Amino acid sequence: MADPRFVHLRLHSEYSIADGIVRIDDAVTAAAADGMPALAITDLSNLFGMVKFYKAARGAGIKPIIGCDVLIAGREPGQPAHRVLLLCQNHEGYLRLCDWLSRAYAHPPDRGSVCFQTAWFNEGTGGLLALSGAPGGPHAGELGTLLGLDHDAAAAALARQWSQWFPGRYYVELQRAGWPDDEESNAGAIDLAARLGLPVVATHPVQFTRREHFTAHEARVCISEGAILADRRRQRRFTNEQYFKSQDEMAALFADCPEALVNAVEIGKRCNLTIELGRNHLPDFPTPTGVTLDQHLRDEAAAGLTRRLAHRFPDPVERERREPAYRERLEFELKTIVQMGFPGYFLIVADFIGWARSNGVPVGPGRGSGAGSLVAYSLAITDLDPLHHKLLFERFLNPERVSMPDFDIDFCQDGRDRVIDYVRKKYGEDSVSQIATFGTMAARAVLRDTGRVLDL
Repeated sequence: MADPRFVHLRLHSEYSIADGIVRIDDAVTAAAADGMPALAITDLSNLFGMVKFYKAARGAGIKPIIGCDVLIAGREPGQPAHRVLLLCQNHEGYLRLCDWLSRAYAHPPDRGSVCFQTAWFNEGTGGLLALSGAPGGPHAGELGTLLGLDHDAAAAALARQWSQWFPGRYYVELQRAGWPDDEESNAGAIDLAARLGLPVVATHPVQFTRREHFTAHEARVCISEGAILADRRRQRRFTNEQYFKSQDEMAALFADCPEALVNAVEIGKRCNLTIELGRNHLPDFPTPTGVTLDQHLRDEAAAGLTRRLAHRFPDPVERERREPAYRERLEFELKTIVQMGFPGYFLIVADFIGWARSNGVPVGPGRGSGAGSLVAYSLAITDLDPLHHKLLFERFLNPERVSMPDFDIDFCQDGRDRVIDYVRKKYGEDSVSQIATFGTMAARAVLRDTGRVLDL
């Protein structure tokens, strides 16, 4: 295979929600077909598509580069935010990017944008590369905006500041995405980079896979913005050039600046993030001094079963006759739970359910496969005796099919927030989050919204 001439470092997938329609599998297929050794996903202000992209790229023999197109808050109140591209070099950078994104979502500015604060960079930027943002067009970075206003001194000061925040890891971006001011913007960016001794890099903002997808992409943007496709007053923020260009096309586009192409490949080499998938990381449940997590689960389950049996079988003779079957089943389940590494999960769930019951929050008796666990019944997670109802534990947890156990728990809607608040306080607000669900547009909604943007 010939040496690679270009690597795409800017790509907004469908997970950019508002301004990308690139399906991850299509992007990976296009990169593989073109012989690209690496490919980046850089959705706007999120890493939602990261795991799917990482698996797809690795499966196709392509190095996945994980990054994010982020908004940097203005330096003064009222100043507009500007875009910068951050790419993860390694696991340290990935964790740092995750931390900053979490902060941005948890504490957004008054206007509600998900913005990074430059003060965070003073805490360290190790493991991250920064690209300056587009040199022109409607998505220009702050550097490009200053150059476009002929504020050369301010632009130079800004570039020096970023190169201090990201020493040896800051690149001045060049783009030719079909905007009228592309050449003038690139010339200013190249001149500034040469004066300051900073590297330049060619990027291409990919928003859709093929050129003919441009109208569909514009319709998607109009659906998001509530606009009409034919409205002449509508701001055009994208061009029909923002498709997945091949290495040949990018080499021809930047034939006069080969260094920018070389640096795109070099950045691909510098980014080497490995993510561990398939392993669950559970919080540490507090146990009594000197008692291991496994032993604490055994002690709690054994004591709980004793209480359950005393209630289920008030007659001591009947209870003594029945108990061996329950103890045998309990031991079988405990061995499986410990072997699969989930004792903390059972204790955590039992803890907040116990708190709910003790604090007047009604809790359902249990449903789904979790009702087949005697350990869950003993810990008062559920109120259904699985032996009496002939329910199988293996449907819930099975060493042959390793997956995270999932209890279906019903809390009264009036007390649900109190339970969540208890968990947040117990484990720390920064350690608890609620699950987000992605909704896709069903056929009926697509037809309705497309008809609206086409003014039909």
